Amino acid sequence: MGHQPNRTIMYQTLFHIPLRVAGLPLFGYGILLAIWAVVGTSYLIWQVHRRGLNSETLSYLPVIAAIGAIIAWILPALCDHQGLPIRGYGVMILLAVLAAVWLTVQRGKRRGIASDVILNLALWLFVPGIIGARAFYVVEYWNDQYAPALRLGLLPLLGELVNISQGGLVVYGALMGIVVGLLLFVRRYRLKLLATCDLVAPGLLLALAIGRIGCFLNGCCFGAMSVAPWAVTFPLGSLPYENQVLRRQADGLIRQRLNDHGNSGRLGWVWYSAQPDSPAAGSGLRDGDRLKRIEQLDLNAPDATAENVYHMLSGARRSGEVLEVVVEPSRTLYVPAEAIPLRSKPVHPTQLYSTIDAVILCLLLVTYARYQRRDGELFALMLSVYPVTRFLIEILRTDEPKRFFVGMTIAQVISVVLLVCAAALWAYIFFAGQRSHVAPRCVEPPGIAD
Repeated sequence: MGHQPNRTIMYQTLFHIPLRVAGLPLFGYGILLAIWAVVGTSYLIWQVHRRGLNSETLSYLPVIAAIGAIIAWILPALCDHQGLPIRGYGVMILLAVLAAVWLTVQRGKRRGIASDVILNLALWLFVPGIIGARAFYVVEYWNDQYAPALRLGLLPLLGELVNISQGGLVVYGALMGIVVGLLLFVRRYRLKLLATCDLVAPGLLLALAIGRIGCFLNGCCFGAMSVAPWAVTFPLGSLPYENQVLRRQADGLIRQRLNDHGNSGRLGWVWYSAQPDSPAAGSGLRDGDRLKRIEQLDLNAPDATAENVYHMLSGARRSGEVLEVVVEPSRTLYVPAEAIPLRSKPVHPTQLYSTIDAVILCLLLVTYARYQRRDGELFALMLSVYPVTRFLIEILRTDEPKRFFVGMTIAQVISVVLLVCAAALWAYIFFAGQRSHVAPRCVEPPGIAD
């Protein structure tokens, strides 16, 4: 028997947080906002008591207010009829940030840098990093994903813009945002820029390694079709499945926004056929057919999610059923359940390639730190090696269009630019840089500047 590709179980949604607790709203102007008002105010008072009322303690006010605005306005926009979905991607991003902060704190201790300095630095890097990662993605996919949402109004667009729990963060965009946050931080506390870059570099790679596992759970950042023994398939509703269907590499059923006249941008299920002689075509399904109902499942209803459609088709396939399918406007077909593909064709698990790559590079930087002689060497090493490995992994990915120069993706173009920047940084380090040293123990900023 031939090799059977690995079947990936996606964990896009882990569970839902209910909309109401004890009859009271949890999100918006509800319980969570009240709790945050108490917590945020208490933390600010503690900082004022500890440090006094100054510009540093007042700098926490915008952060506290921003989190309150997210609870009041953003979280309700992310809720569905079951509550607030907790996505596997979002959970892994959170774990990635915590792991990066932990590693940086441990490395900072060896340099005599207080933990609160690292935590403050993490806040300055996290917010610009998320903004940069999201902004890069929105610009790149504006015409495909966000322009249709804008036509429905500002609130639907806002919901799309902030919905990062299902993916939509670009590593190089995050790096640009982190650099901006880092520059502001070192300027604010008068720290050494290159020494600070060295401090955070391994943590960034550890965060990337964990974050890519989130990409795997979500199905984004996928690779090209493959016959390798470790190739994986993704279920109906995933990005690899939809990508292959829209490229006419496979038959499939996908849910998309219908923007033609009279549909008001509603979501609908559309059948795409890559093979005119497929079993589904033999049952009467034609390329571009819009499905209204499969058995008792109304495909125009809010609960006609990819997960529900997948489970319904999977159960029908196990029992060998012939499905009654109603196609718009009023055509009834009888289609064997096995004629509708449930999974994508096997693809490279490039997300896991990226995880392995980032772990190896993180270990390389941690090891090299014992032998570095000048500030900036660790950061320069990361800028030298990561773009090369990212360029190579991009060759195996098919989620981004190859439309730049000689068929490169935008990530490959940026990789080349970063290599040039790395060469310039190495030259500066060796000809004008300062020797690295271990900072004396301190409890207040500027610990990295000592």
